[in-house]
Amino acid sequence: MEGSQLAADDWWRSAVIYQVYVRSFADGDGDGTGDLTGVRSRLPYLAELGVDALWFTPWYLSPMADGGYDVADYRVIDPAFGTLAEAEKLIAEARQAGIRTIIDVVPNHVSDQHVWFQAALAAGPGSPERELFHFRPGRGEDGELPPNDWESEFGGVPWTRTEDGEWYLHLFATEQPDLNWAHPAVRQEHEDVLRFWFERGVAGVRIDSAALVAKDPALPDLAGHPGPHPYVDRDELHDIYRSWRAIADEFDGIFVGEVWLPDSERFARYLRPDELHTAFNFSFLSCPWDGERLRRSIDETLAEHAPVGAPATWVLCNHDITRTVTRYGREDTSFAFTAKAFGVPSDPELGTRRARAAALLSLALPGSVYVYQGEELGLPEADVPLDRIQDPMYFRSQGRAPGRDGCRTPLPWAADEPYAGFGSTVEPWLPLPADWSSRAADLQATDPGSMLSLYREALRQRRSLPELHTGQLRWLSEERDDVLVFARGATLVCVVNLAETPAELPAHTGVLLFSNPLDEDGRLPKDTAVWLAV
Repeated sequence: MEGSQLAADDWWRSAVIYQVYVRSFADGDGDGTGDLTGVRSRLPYLAELGVDALWFTPWYLSPMADGGYDVADYRVIDPAFGTLAEAEKLIAEARQAGIRTIIDVVPNHVSDQHVWFQAALAAGPGSPERELFHFRPGRGEDGELPPNDWESEFGGVPWTRTEDGEWYLHLFATEQPDLNWAHPAVRQEHEDVLRFWFERGVAGVRIDSAALVAKDPALPDLAGHPGPHPYVDRDELHDIYRSWRAIADEFDGIFVGEVWLPDSERFARYLRPDELHTAFNFSFLSCPWDGERLRRSIDETLAEHAPVGAPATWVLCNHDITRTVTRYGREDTSFAFTAKAFGVPSDPELGTRRARAAALLSLALPGSVYVYQGEELGLPEADVPLDRIQDPMYFRSQGRAPGRDGCRTPLPWAADEPYAGFGSTVEPWLPLPADWSSRAADLQATDPGSMLSLYREALRQRRSLPELHTGQLRWLSEERDDVLVFARGATLVCVVNLAETPAELPAHTGVLLFSNPLDEDGRLPKDTAVWLAV
């Protein structure tokens, strides 16, 4: 693999990071569930793709009530995925292939099967064991009402009553009790977990729901509550992440936070030099395919990162978000969880064309880029049969929201093999759509016009072009918003045409890469992007 243009310790500033949802990546033992054996078998594919790091969603011991984000033990790999020894082999083998590993931690909550929570249930009200969580008596004459008026992130009441009458808080699913981060044992345990994985060679940690961890100890009602939010973006979070940063610095590790905040100044606080290295950019991810909105998102993202010297991150999709091909083929191309619904029509040809252009746009922007597995294959959102849906979002919405399983369908690797080469000898945990074989990686690898070939070439050029690692972004399209034109450094220009008609290209010495061919007059067609040498 070609070397980075940055110093080794700054690799994360312009890295391309590939998100692996292990359960759906590749099945190595044929039982219907993706596993670490499957990932190890596909390391040559990932190396050829040209990514710098892999981010793994949780692979720990879990009842899988929420796709592994209900962790029962951070020091044990879930048997469905493999063993700790195999995880260590994967980390080492990936590093030998030039690929670093980033793991996921979920500090807001644990599984209800975690030893701490089971001990808390057994110990009863008023016990030290319950102080690790948020147990409270209910309201009402007999304590039959929840302790406050909060709403779960998955919809519904975020409180569950136990047999002894107390209630416990879970901002997510019932099976995910929230931890009490005011308790020193909670902080110590997570710091020990970080050391455990850094010692095993991981290069970084992604922090799930990073802005929700700390709670107002009074757990007040939201309605009419003055002052800071009782559980979002509380100031005490920063002390937690400063202590984490000290541990990461011992191992030259990095953090990326899942931070959803509308206030750019508050967002930037998490990226100060002694806290997190990077944070996900949800503004760009949820932005519609609209030139003015995209430019505004890019400008605001770069502006909010500039004061703290942190690199921006760019992502089009992840394991929670409607796949890019489907979203960009809809009339409303933005994303919001509240807007997810069944039966929204999408034009796959239009969505694919836009997704190809968006790939070149995101890979040309300054900072790091995250690619969710299957995006490089141009996979659309799968239409999962109702009786196969497993996502708690669907069930907690009483079937109104389709949930996230449509972007978590197993990957197609080989067109002529059972289950499109996912590796299973039995039906995979989620069904593959009937036409998935036509999108298989082995077919795309030999097709120069495929989405996979486009990603491979874009990542190859990104590694070799210094401007895409160090050059600042300079807009060249001041007169119109439907054609984005920007320079990186002095010799590279990216043009993205979101207008209804073909666009004239600026003066250039060569065409480096395009998402779709130029027209016969050398103009850039609608919904097309190009990298130019100038």
